[in-house]
Amino acid sequence: MEKTFHQENRHTLYLSLTPGSVLLLFSGHAPRKTGDEDYPFFADRSFVYYTGVEQADGVFAAVKDSHGTQEMLFMLPSDPMAERWTGKRFTPAETEALSGISDIRPNFSFVPFLERLLSDGITTVYLDFERKSAAEQPVRPAFRMAAWLRQYYPGIHVENVNHLIRRQRTIKKPCEIEAMRYAETITRDGILAMMRASRDGMYEYQYKAEYDYALAQRGVLVPGFPSIISAGKNNFCIHYYGYRGQAHDGDMVLNDVGACWDNEINDVSRGWPVNGKYNERQRLLYNCAYNTSNHMFATLKPGVPMYRVDQEIREYNFLQLKDAGVCDRFEDIGTYMWHGGSHHVGYDVHDLVDVEGGKRLIEPGMVFCIDVGIYHEEWGIGFRLEDNCLITEDGCENLSVVTPRSIEDIEDYMAKR
Repeated sequence: MEKTFHQENRHTLYLSLTPGSVLLLFSGHAPRKTGDEDYPFFADRSFVYYTGVEQADGVFAAVKDSHGTQEMLFMLPSDPMAERWTGKRFTPAETEALSGISDIRPNFSFVPFLERLLSDGITTVYLDFERKSAAEQPVRPAFRMAAWLRQYYPGIHVENVNHLIRRQRTIKKPCEIEAMRYAETITRDGILAMMRASRDGMYEYQYKAEYDYALAQRGVLVPGFPSIISAGKNNFCIHYYGYRGQAHDGDMVLNDVGACWDNEINDVSRGWPVNGKYNERQRLLYNCAYNTSNHMFATLKPGVPMYRVDQEIREYNFLQLKDAGVCDRFEDIGTYMWHGGSHHVGYDVHDLVDVEGGKRLIEPGMVFCIDVGIYHEEWGIGFRLEDNCLITEDGCENLSVVTPRSIEDIEDYMAKR
């Protein structure tokens, strides 16, 4: 992303902050893995959304008063010995080029800066209290900062800025959609590589190796999220990461994967037969999912409540399964549909957005998945068909259409191996 993207994001956020306040966002730090080894560092997504900087132990501060907003970044300072071991750190000039922030300071000066600020008229500190659960470990920097403020500056008002961040991230800008389109082509190439290599006796880790290699050849060294690649009975674990199973003729391969480009992630699922030819039951169930997906892309448009997306997927897919003689009553749909049919994508694969519990009407610029999963344990068939839906001014667009999705297209491609 160009620095103007991050600048515009920050300026939009500032409009909702009160004078006499400071906003603090943290890039985070890689937790320890074992011994003297850390997990790979992964910068906080909202920190990157507002700064464009991906480096550990960074702090973004924006001080708002009646005259405007002063912004600064506290970054790891140059340290030749440390950089010899762990790699080059951003210089102030490089940080400014990424973020558009000219006031770059060493991160050891952050606490003294904040102490002076809190003693000089600041009344409110905005923090991003985003976490998966109350017991999440390790404790995120915003929560540690809030505890520090309660102990040493109990008179300071602490405000959660997370809902404002979610609101901004809900609507994608043109540059984000452009990055998503390119990411879709990389994901497609990874899926096609798996289809080309597919054969009886192939292990799941071999499919994964094909996918990872295709991405790496296109400059994507790490997928947007841990790849779900399974075959046969392992398809009945929704989030499966074992990669040890073996695929055989008669099995379907399930993939739920996505590349990340310029911090934008997509999420695409396809299910195809190991031998390249759907059998009668596989064809029956896949057509139910395919028809449901096509129905959604033909009908979605601005003004539909977000909660109706998931409901419509379940209701329409039930009708398909009923016509196929698989499911007689809607009350039994949970036997074959095990998960929701939609989630937003963006800087996170399950993007942090604000849809007001599903009540918010969908709008142009939203991007979310249409995810139709069917799991028939008795027949040993489990798969999902998942595409990324961009809401336009008068309808929607399937961003994932670049990846073969119909039975005919998948079989034709696999027949050319």
